[in-house]
Amino acid sequence: MVSMDSESDVLQRGDAAPPFELPGADGETYPLSDFADYDALLVVFTCNHCPYAQAKIDELNRLAAEYDDLAVVGINANDEGEYPDDSFERMAELVESGEIAYDAYLRDEDQTVAAAYGARCTPDPFLFDDDSGTFRLAYHGRLDDAPNPDEEPSEREMAGHVETLLSGGEINAAEKPSRGCSIKWKDGNEPAYWDA
Repeated sequence: MVSMDSESDVLQRGDAAPPFELPGADGETYPLSDFADYDALLVVFTCNHCPYAQAKIDELNRLAAEYDDLAVVGINANDEGEYPDDSFERMAELVESGEIAYDAYLRDEDQTVAAAYGARCTPDPFLFDDDSGTFRLAYHGRLDDAPNPDEEPSEREMAGHVETLLSGGEINAAEKPSRGCSIKWKDGNEPAYWDA
């Protein structure tokens, strides 16, 4: 068992991104291969109801808008039975209204993708580098240094990591775990690394 803030993650730097094919809130279906034309991919396990996740919507929208060579993909894996605000319908409303403007906002209904990535909280960001057609994990950690939803960050850390990747550099920074609400697993779906 591993706690949420452990240094040990299912995915390690250099690991290939686990494949997925998930429905998007825009009505399209997105496999991982849809993002192959991007130099970098930011996969963020997030949701609609968590205040920590809500506080990072603007930053994720900003990253999606600022970097043409970066795909920003939100994935909501929360149990909507227990948390109705995390429903696919609500995701679609947020995308349609323009409040969420990521490159894609996807639904992981059976939670297998979240488990494969080792996602623990919302938001939980994974930054991948396109290595000759294979996305490899370059950094797993927080978006910025704001510890709480109602605080403004002093440093946009993930933006700096994206800049490093897109300029051909390697991210050497120590990984700083994201803070947020726990992933809301369905009964029986908790992965082996999960410390309930």
